[in-house]
Amino acid sequence: MAQLSVLLLAIPALAIGFCALAFWIWMLVDCIKHESSEGNDKIVWVIVIVATKLIGAIVYYFARRQKRMALASG
Repeated sequence: MAQLSVLLLAIPALAIGFCALAFWIWMLVDCIKHESSEGNDKIVWVIVIVATKLIGAIVYYFARRQKRMALASG
């Protein structure tokens, strides 16, 4: 019975971890492919995303990606 409760707790934790990893990889690839190479912007963002993991990816998403997507759409 105890093993079942551990398993029921592990499945959502693994799902959340997988989603966080996928989001981190998505932001890293987005930064590498689409961030402008003016100055050191691209390399600084890559270092921030890699060094701070999920927090860096979240900061990049809100600070840069949404602004770039808004400019692209009009």
